[in-house]
Amino acid sequence: MKKYTEKNLKKRSRKDAGFSSRADSLLKKMTPWEKLSQMTHKSPAIPGLDIPEYNWWNEALHGVARAGIATVFPQAIGLAASFDDKMVFKIASAISDEGRAKYHKAIKEGNRGQYYGLTFWSPNINIFRDPRWGRGQETYGEDPFLTSRMGAAFIKGIQGNDKKHLKAMACAKHFAVHSGPDPDRHTFDARVSEKDLRETYLPAFETAVKEAGVECIMGAYNRVNGEPACASKILLVDILRGEWGFKGHVVSDCEAIDDIYKTHKFVKTAEEAAAISTKMGCDLNCCNEKCGEPRLALKKAYISGLLTDGDIDASVKRLLLTRLKLGMLNPETKVKYSGIPYSVVDCPAHKKAALEAARASIVLLKNNGVLPFNMKKIQTIAVIGPNSDDVEVLMGNYSGTPSAPVTPLDAFKKLGAKINYVKGCSLTGNSTDGFKEAVNAALDSDAVIFCAGLSPKIEGEECDTGGFERSDLGLPGVQSKLLQELKITGRPVILVLLSGSALSVGPECADAIIQAWYPGQSGGRAIADVITGKYNPAGRLPVTVYKSASDLPDFRDYNMENRTYRYFKGEPLYPFGFGLSYTDFEYSGIKIKKGKTIEVSAVVKNTGKKSGDEVVQLYVKYLNPGFRLPRLQLIGFQRFNLKSGRKKKISFSLKKEELMVISMEGKKVKHSGGFEFFIGGVQPGYEAITESTGVAKIYLNK
Repeated sequence: MKKYTEKNLKKRSRKDAGFSSRADSLLKKMTPWEKLSQMTHKSPAIPGLDIPEYNWWNEALHGVARAGIATVFPQAIGLAASFDDKMVFKIASAISDEGRAKYHKAIKEGNRGQYYGLTFWSPNINIFRDPRWGRGQETYGEDPFLTSRMGAAFIKGIQGNDKKHLKAMACAKHFAVHSGPDPDRHTFDARVSEKDLRETYLPAFETAVKEAGVECIMGAYNRVNGEPACASKILLVDILRGEWGFKGHVVSDCEAIDDIYKTHKFVKTAEEAAAISTKMGCDLNCCNEKCGEPRLALKKAYISGLLTDGDIDASVKRLLLTRLKLGMLNPETKVKYSGIPYSVVDCPAHKKAALEAARASIVLLKNNGVLPFNMKKIQTIAVIGPNSDDVEVLMGNYSGTPSAPVTPLDAFKKLGAKINYVKGCSLTGNSTDGFKEAVNAALDSDAVIFCAGLSPKIEGEECDTGGFERSDLGLPGVQSKLLQELKITGRPVILVLLSGSALSVGPECADAIIQAWYPGQSGGRAIADVITGKYNPAGRLPVTVYKSASDLPDFRDYNMENRTYRYFKGEPLYPFGFGLSYTDFEYSGIKIKKGKTIEVSAVVKNTGKKSGDEVVQLYVKYLNPGFRLPRLQLIGFQRFNLKSGRKKKISFSLKKEELMVISMEGKKVKHSGGFEFFIGGVQPGYEAITESTGVAKIYLNK
């Protein structure tokens, strides 16, 4: 697919000229009240202008959500663990195909309700700066570069590459500086330096706008340096539309406009909140079930003079443009994507892609040689743990409904071995009543698979979990105690972690540890394929696994000091970018070539006995920094398959501006020192625990 660049975006905007004149024509025919009615997510019909009603609210984080049967791919954090942006693009393309098909079927059936539109409020490209945030599962991890690449791939896949119409609409959220604590989001003021804002919290959004051409931005609930995000002059006027030239529309998070006066106390009344958010460029008010009240607030703001006709026209035109780009106001025969058949929903190709993505997302954290299983020698397997047979832990939040989900237990039953299944304990709680039965099952088996971790029931959004966010990064309830009892049996113990965030579970706890995230509808089969060696794991951690929450700053502190691999000063349990394989890779011949671009290359060879994927990671270290800079920064990655004994030359092409750094004042400047580049399958400094032959490195003088 053609990469969107700033030049391409200018060309694309010229092709929108017809839409612009049509939007202007519609605006001239609309009354002020009709215009105001379009500024909430439940937009009523305007029959005289052939504008049908439309509900803007739809979700597609890792599959079309909340609209019946749909293919459910791994949760976003799992997709990030794949380190495969090409795969993410293909998945997003499949999601938008299913979304298009569902939309046209719903229209034919007279259904214009929520979750059946083409405006997907995904992806979430916030930075997962702290593992205690329950919504971190929705993100692409802790690194700005990885998040930028995954976010851009997802947006391009959702929106398609037609010259005239969008296949569907993507929405980058939550703009900006938003990552918990979730229960405080309606009152919280995220205080952040200009450096951290520009270096950590904004890059993925800038890429979404300037490269991927995202059509929509969603504002966050919280304040940022005193300004409500949905009424922030700095964020929405100066940066988003001013610096980046964003031409699409902005939607509030749901009821965030109410927060401006109710909880942030930034203004005194609903009409003042409606006015200031609109003037700052927030065009659409998501208002849950109370859209009548926001419409009344907008009307009062207009009548009192807080809003002008120009203010309203600017917002409504942007909303009309989105609907025109989606082809909603044209006959279906004029829209390329209207021909996508309903048979794509949950089709065999998408099911296959879901399985492949689940496999690609799995991270092998420890293996003392027990994996992969030799199924000729293992006759009986004890399957234990609260996440062994729970469909919900496959799904993650913002999920659709799979037609045939496969839990780990479902998949293990098809391995040909006898299965001794005992739940053993609950996800949370203190009861140990099931321990004895679980231990007996382990003693009667050749190996133990303990499926533990978290669940969307307790890890997620404030409105879904009742405000639960972790203070302890370990396994909840008595899961750790049961794991210890199973280890004492002397049987090989495979720990399978299903969660949306990192768990502080040390390598001593089991013979092998697999991080499977919330792996989607085929997650159980993917886990079984890794355990039996049918698939050679290659996922990498998109987050740092800390030893303890005590190693971290206060959750409410948005300063990046001592956070994520880029600034963490301690020793992690497992580093960002880490993941094991059943084979080995050797790096040699690293070279650097300077010209208009900087070319960094190396040769990778599979020196092991098995075929497998390698995830090559390119990091830069800034030498002799004159001010605070990241200790390391990921600036490139590639995932590919190599057969045993084969080698491949890989290269990265870097523009010189990509090596610029952010000053303490938030300005992009040239680095005054030298550069050290590292190429390898893991973050430099952790070669020994991967049993690889090392990370190659080379210096670039200033």
